[in-house]
Amino acid sequence: MLGFVMSEMWQGLRRNTSMVISVVLVTFVSLTFVGAALLLQLQIQAMKTYWYDRAQVAIDFCTEVSASPDCAGGQATEAQIGAVQAELDGAALAPYVDAYFFESQQDAYDRFVEQFADDPLVSFVKPEQLNEAFWVNLTNPEDSDIVIQTVRGMPGVESVTDQRQFLDSIFAVLNGASVTAFAIATVMLVAAVLLVATTIRLSAFSRRRELRIMRLVGASNGFIQAPFVLEGVFAGLIGSLLASGAVLAGTHWFVQGYLAPRMPAMQLVGMWPEAVLVSVILLVLGVGLAAVASTISIRRYLRV
Repeated sequence: MLGFVMSEMWQGLRRNTSMVISVVLVTFVSLTFVGAALLLQLQIQAMKTYWYDRAQVAIDFCTEVSASPDCAGGQATEAQIGAVQAELDGAALAPYVDAYFFESQQDAYDRFVEQFADDPLVSFVKPEQLNEAFWVNLTNPEDSDIVIQTVRGMPGVESVTDQRQFLDSIFAVLNGASVTAFAIATVMLVAAVLLVATTIRLSAFSRRRELRIMRLVGASNGFIQAPFVLEGVFAGLIGSLLASGAVLAGTHWFVQGYLAPRMPAMQLVGMWPEAVLVSVILLVLGVGLAAVASTISIRRYLRV
């Protein structure tokens, strides 16, 4: 019985070779987009965990050239800086502040020169134009508002900035790219499902006489439908395997082989468990959609 079902499946695949190849290719491309979107989401979550935990609150002090209304008194004095430091060391903020360090104008200038060494703008910047600052590491980055509200408005303080607001804009762009990939993948998955259904209908139509005979001799609906469902599952499986291979290859050669050495400070997705997990999801998704599409198509359009 199993041998008969398998032979019928291979016969159907041979009769509809071009359609089967189309299903495989569309499934491959659509699931590759799904895999890329899933990996991007995993990368975003990893980056959020890494960078949000390291996000600092910057307390910038007034300089001689500050235009902020809070700096009407001119450059921050040692006493004003000391008052802010006393707040950071105080009992009110102690549960929220993990550590902090002071950056002088010269320190800020040295960091600026290092970051923008090739920019002609460096020659126009002087140390006295840059802010002295406290860089505050928080015990829990979610508590940044407590520190900001406590220090903001104190004499000599020009601004208090949570670095997470800059990270949010970056992650918004990455999330947009992920949503776009999911949208493209969804459209192509719909096309793959329709192709599977069409392939099964054509295969059933080409063998309608055989199916009537099988029905007359008492074959069950499940036995008659099995070869058609297996045809769709086979095409979905091949497309899924190709997509999984593309995800694993891209992670190994592009992410880990190319990006990782050039971005050593960034935590990137790897082969295990991220790429392997995504590959398994693609296999299940591809085979599952093909099986469902084949089953629905044969039940709706095949009269046995």
